Amino acid sequence: MSQTQVPVGTASVSKKASVDSPWRRFIRRFRRQRLGMVALGVVALLLLLMAIGPAISPFDPTEPDYDAVMEVPSAKHWFGTDDFGRDIFSRVLNGTRISLAVGLCSVFGGALIGMFFGLTAGYYGGKYDGLVMRACDVLFAFPGILLAIAIIAILGPGLPNVVIAVAVFSVPIFIRIVRGETLALKNKTYIEAARATGLRDREIIWRHLFPGTISVVLVYLTMRIGSAILIAASLSFLGMGAQPPTPEWGAMLSSGRDYLTTAPHVAMFPGLAILVTCLGFNLLGDALRDALDRKLTD
Repeated sequence: MSQTQVPVGTASVSKKASVDSPWRRFIRRFRRQRLGMVALGVVALLLLLMAIGPAISPFDPTEPDYDAVMEVPSAKHWFGTDDFGRDIFSRVLNGTRISLAVGLCSVFGGALIGMFFGLTAGYYGGKYDGLVMRACDVLFAFPGILLAIAIIAILGPGLPNVVIAVAVFSVPIFIRIVRGETLALKNKTYIEAARATGLRDREIIWRHLFPGTISVVLVYLTMRIGSAILIAASLSFLGMGAQPPTPEWGAMLSSGRDYLTTAPHVAMFPGLAILVTCLGFNLLGDALRDALDRKLTD
């Protein structure tokens, strides 16, 4: 009995094709980006501090110490103290949880709402699509910070209302992104095949169109977190977000602006925290975008 001989080169190619999955290609592309790897480490550290920051802070972030007012950075107070003698390092650590929670909750909330309307508007089209897009145009007519200020003026100051304001500001952007991806996908062959098999619209949207939009949403969501944190800090800086003595970075900047010439460390360290966080998320989003780009070849 004769046996079929498989060329060695063909076997190695097929084995490589089976092993080289999309996930492995993504990991390989991402590892090539040094700034992306650094940004991933920064974001991972921030998330770790968000979880354990209050537990490792050496001082109570809200307890004043009038014997240590405006001390410069030292071995006891690494970032110095503020005008109430509170340890700035402890306040920055605790502020990590607050600022990241505001950014994550607002962006994820805006992304979920935006994905729902983006998927349904792109799939169904017609008057419903026109209505959704006109609503987005109305929201886009206002600059982001002004829209957030208007919402805070209606709802009142406070962190929960800041989350709502930033989420509303994020919704139209995700609607447009997801709608564009849905329009590009809904006429694909596999979507036509799904319709031909009798699948309901809801199943087509969530089983076939939704997975196709995940990559672009993930990229923009990551980049949007930095912007959300910056807007939330701006609102707190203006007195519309976190209220004293809450250790939120924007509120800390606001309280330290009166001491820029006499005690610059009061405002410098919260400002650096905002800078590093926004830069980390933006660079991570850029790296994810390049790693997920289908046009790039290995």
